[in-house]
Amino acid sequence: MEKKEILEKLTTAVIEGDKNLARESAQNALTIEIDPLEAIDQGLSKGMEAVGRQFESGESYLPELIMAADSFNAAMEILKPAIEANKQQVHKEGIVLIATVKGDLHEIGKNIVATVMEINGFEVVDIGIDQHSLDIIEAAEKNKADIIALSSLMTTTMPYQKEVIEVLDDMKLRDKYIVLVGGGPVSQKWADEINANGYGETAIDAVALAKNLLNNRKQTVAMD
Repeated sequence: MEKKEILEKLTTAVIEGDKNLARESAQNALTIEIDPLEAIDQGLSKGMEAVGRQFESGESYLPELIMAADSFNAAMEILKPAIEANKQQVHKEGIVLIATVKGDLHEIGKNIVATVMEINGFEVVDIGIDQHSLDIIEAAEKNKADIIALSSLMTTTMPYQKEVIEVLDDMKLRDKYIVLVGGGPVSQKWADEINANGYGETAIDAVALAKNLLNNRKQTVAMD
């Protein structure tokens, strides 16, 4: 079985909520030595994105969303241990406080980013969905986070990403944190507009961006 076909089957497994296909395809990915992170990014995540769009448009409902999440998790039960077993001793990158903003009850995208962050050496503090701006900031302070990652899957909740940054400014804490934004309707243009530090289109992009920004900050501090 070829790489493209396996990645497509991973996507299909999530869309159709087929846990058996998800497990089988995840195992096939490992058998032909597909990078597990690529299997997540180019297979499972694409399926979740498709289901998310269907849910938003009313083409699918909560039961389908739950089945998709269950299939994603079934594949992750196989892929995540493989990542842990294969990786070298991971340098501790930093602490990420991740949340879905106020008014938004979606967690699948956030959960994918949190998982990929963890397996790339970040300590992740996930405070969940529908989080008020002050609660997000208080949690970041309490957990000594380096990065605040804000998820929004609805255009109507995107302004709360902006609100978090504005409240950080008001509290004179903005420079203390790297703020990343993401989610289906979010874009680099929006990130620039609200003065976020960055935007990741995929979970892999978010991890790479987080590492680069954190390393740059550490180098700047070392030079001061």
